Amino acid sequence: MKLSKAQYDEIAQFLGHVQPTRQSLRKLKERFPSGKEVLWDSTCLIPACGDGNKLSEVYALPTSVSQSQSTLLSIFSQEYQKQIKRTHAKHHTAEAIETYYQRYLSGVMKNAAAPVLLELANEVDFAPSLMARIVLERFLQEQEGTIPSKTLINSMLRDPSQIPDGVLANQIYQCTVNDCCYGPLVDCIKHAIGHEHEVLLREMLLEKNLSFLAEEQLRAKGYDKTPDFILEVPVAVEGHIIHWIESKASFGDECSHQAYLHDQFWSYWNRFGPGLVIYWYGFIEELDCHRERGILLKDCFPTDIVTLRHSMAQH
Repeated sequence: MKLSKAQYDEIAQFLGHVQPTRQSLRKLKERFPSGKEVLWDSTCLIPACGDGNKLSEVYALPTSVSQSQSTLLSIFSQEYQKQIKRTHAKHHTAEAIETYYQRYLSGVMKNAAAPVLLELANEVDFAPSLMARIVLERFLQEQEGTIPSKTLINSMLRDPSQIPDGVLANQIYQCTVNDCCYGPLVDCIKHAIGHEHEVLLREMLLEKNLSFLAEEQLRAKGYDKTPDFILEVPVAVEGHIIHWIESKASFGDECSHQAYLHDQFWSYWNRFGPGLVIYWYGFIEELDCHRERGILLKDCFPTDIVTLRHSMAQH
């Protein structure tokens, strides 16, 4: 789904009022139903749940820019991650870390079953999984007398049963399962959904009888930076020659697209020629401005592919 820059800005402003919890996302999905569409959360894998109250009318999105839920939630995830990056430093000062840790200890002392860490993260508008990391690291530092390794921290976040304190393990688990933008669960889901869309794209290429080399085949040939698929015989899409196709299971906003252009797309163009990028959850239409230079954007697999065989048959 393509959005204008004005539509995107309005949606992003609205989404800034929603906290990054699965409960908030359920409310968001109920507020903006999309008929029989298969709905996904911000990571685009977990099926939508129908329970939850509607958002307050003060946060109502104008119907003129009401969009599909998958697009809304993909934008939401990206906007929240931008916000976290802007405020990350203030949550990692020595004073902030000690404050969070002491508040955690005080909270579980009063009620160990309460979601102390999750509520604290929501209160200070910080990602629950990142709050869990801060408190876990501080806990281990106190227990061991030294700063724990990142490997140990990551292992315990992935499997809280390794944490020697059962109360903290439960608090970490609550943060992980309720965080829809960060954490080991989200990382796993993002990897899976990215792979799923690559498989979908591969099947579509096979249905069109297009010969291609996949990324793993190109890596085996010694290429370092490669698109997902290189067409062995170029095709034309909307009058533009296409040599390669890249799959992105996300919404293409200005920030992410500029980073992809710099880190990936122009490198592909320089090595393999013009190509196509598919943002499966849409993009800002003004970003599709490099067609003449050789990078085409679409929000779905193109239906008007012209092959050499088709072109010769017409003539």
